Amino acid sequence: MRVSIPTLALLAATTATASYVLEDDYSSSSFASMFDFYTGADPTNGYVNYITQDEAQSSGLYKIDNGAVYMGVDSTNVASGSGRDSIRISSKKSYNHGLIILDLAHMPAGACGTWPAFWLLGPDWPYSGEIDIIEGVNSQTTNNMAMHTDSGCSITNTGAFSGSLETANCDVNAADQATNAGCSIRSGDSSSFGSGFNSDNGGVYATEWTSEAISIWFFPRGGIPADISSGNPDPSGWGLPQGQFTGGCDIDDKVKNQQLVFDVTFCGDWAGNVWSTDATCSSQGSTCQAFVQNNPSAFQDTYWLINSLKVYTANGAATQTTGQSTTAAVTSGNAGSTANPTSEATTPISSTLQTAYTTTAVVTTAPVETATTPATTAPAVTATQASAVTGSWGNSGSWNTAGGSGWGQGSSGWSGWTGRGGGGGRPWGRRWF
Repeated sequence: MRVSIPTLALLAATTATASYVLEDDYSSSSFASMFDFYTGADPTNGYVNYITQDEAQSSGLYKIDNGAVYMGVDSTNVASGSGRDSIRISSKKSYNHGLIILDLAHMPAGACGTWPAFWLLGPDWPYSGEIDIIEGVNSQTTNNMAMHTDSGCSITNTGAFSGSLETANCDVNAADQATNAGCSIRSGDSSSFGSGFNSDNGGVYATEWTSEAISIWFFPRGGIPADISSGNPDPSGWGLPQGQFTGGCDIDDKVKNQQLVFDVTFCGDWAGNVWSTDATCSSQGSTCQAFVQNNPSAFQDTYWLINSLKVYTANGAATQTTGQSTTAAVTSGNAGSTANPTSEATTPISSTLQTAYTTTAVVTTAPVETATTPATTAPAVTATQASAVTGSWGNSGSWNTAGGSGWGQGSSGWSGWTGRGGGGGRPWGRRWF
């Protein structure tokens, strides 16, 4: 087989203008089946009782409301035992790289004692990392974004994001920061969290994860980009993100195999420990737990209302060779199901393989033909080389040759995402073991 110079040049151009294509749509009809309901003790020592899917549905704490997913907390009964009934869910699928777009009509934030979050968690915390996309406690009015890793990862304020950098070392045990503070960025937008978010009918959070950076945008309801609404997201036209995690950190080494997580806990290692310093909340009860236990009606607005949740993968990152032409292709396999954040991690792409693929598949300069120089024919591609560009190639995922289909992405397809931690200038955070 011969591959012409123009064909390979076209491949290079296609890769340079890669876009995003839909990988997973967590639609309301299949939403619950794509998550596991966690029912164990709260790792952050919250005053909470995480309930099963059956319990959540029978009590009305999980339901579909006019096509949107509703997840709330008990706002009727005085709490007892381990705490107030709530929901924590983790996606069955894990991810490596991608674009996560969450359209929320309402978030469970602003009530004293609450600690809601939408976040990503790896299987071996903190070695697989954690990304907090939406998080805050008590009467907080702006969103807190954070990343948590082991040692050897820090971020830099390059002016490429609009939020305020509060802590720069992502190491959960950094000596000069509060335990598990991680690297933290606080939004300055009052419509990004709590009552300001809910009064505007919510908005969209978009998180792009590449090898170079993890970037988080927030768009209020009236400012959602048209390309997001049309299902063709293009971050290049979105302007500055509110938070961006990049700098002295190997993202691919520190953040991997992440699950999507939603939860609401109460008090615990963050909301409870800052209770006395919150002037609004401390005046309503002597302790966080006493207030949460005895004031169920305070949590009537503590719920998620999810219009949509979609995960996109980069297009043009995979190639497939058939006959005489080389074309761009995207492969998205079925991810391995994980019932909890302790599932086995996938293997990263070999840098050697990645280099070999790039060298074989991309030609940047064609030979020049003149009147005195005979035309040069592109060299024939050997069977070994052809094999290297045949099949589907992932993007920082895991690799195998199962089924004789060339280089695939293992049983996880375009990988997955796992998640949750502390951060944001607070003295306490989440640990996940």
